[in-house]
Amino acid sequence: MSQKQLPDFELSKEIIDGLLQEKPSISPKFFYDEIGSHLFEAITFLEEYYPTRTEKQIMSQYSKEISAAIGVCDVLLDLGAGNCQKGSALFSSLKPREYRALDISKEFLEKAILGLQKEFPQIMMQAQTCDLQNELTFPDLVGRKKIFFYPGSSIGNFDPDAALKLFQNIVQVCDGDGGLLIGVDLIKDPEVLNHAYNDMLGITAAFNKNILLHLNRLLKANFDLRCWEHYAVFNEQSARIEMYLRSMRQQSVSWPGGEKHFEVNELIHTENSYKYTQAKFEDLLVSGGFKTVRSWTDPQSYFLVTYAAA
Repeated sequence: MSQKQLPDFELSKEIIDGLLQEKPSISPKFFYDEIGSHLFEAITFLEEYYPTRTEKQIMSQYSKEISAAIGVCDVLLDLGAGNCQKGSALFSSLKPREYRALDISKEFLEKAILGLQKEFPQIMMQAQTCDLQNELTFPDLVGRKKIFFYPGSSIGNFDPDAALKLFQNIVQVCDGDGGLLIGVDLIKDPEVLNHAYNDMLGITAAFNKNILLHLNRLLKANFDLRCWEHYAVFNEQSARIEMYLRSMRQQSVSWPGGEKHFEVNELIHTENSYKYTQAKFEDLLVSGGFKTVRSWTDPQSYFLVTYAAA
């Protein structure tokens, strides 16, 4: 098997293993094909979806304090960069010498980078495929001050143990210099949270269901979107939004070499989005090995932006 084929094989195995579990699941990283990336962009403009605009407000209001806490930035590493708008908003304050946009969908990144490079010719730019479930390594950046940027509360997709492992990995890569600028959603009224993931226009539902189209392409599967519905709910005990696709009838889904039967109302788990208190999140960063932590929030304490120095 060639190196080019191997990643597709590994992804297919990961998907199939997840579907064949007693409680079927799909990793949320498979949301972000090109269509999914555009749908998520649309979600960020929704009235119900407060995280994007609240984070932007915090970043703008405390821009000088944040840049002073970070200091020099040799390389800005934008984790889950998407359309690169959030990362590029830091260019004027952090003045990075190099910008690396990292995400699961390289094609979407490359289009974003193309426009950015014309606007900021002085900054070296690179789009890089990255799966944050795997170890991060940047051997070519040894000795340079690296600032990791992980906005949008995407860290909520990791359970706390996995988030801790990611933080430990970032601290190791920073090697005593640099750090992590990160946004995280805070625990609040469950009604606000439930509305954020069940918008009236149904864009979140479309985003969730699009993962099945992505799987059809990756696996040559035959998911029928008409037979599935979006279901999202806040689990107060676990402090997380849980997102699922619910089978609307008995059905079998097949792919070359296998199939899975689903009963009526059977669920496929597609995402967790953990919510934190400020104290708990800062403690998690310190447990991950970061030396100092500074945080900023909005007047309603809906969202938190934190810089953790390695």
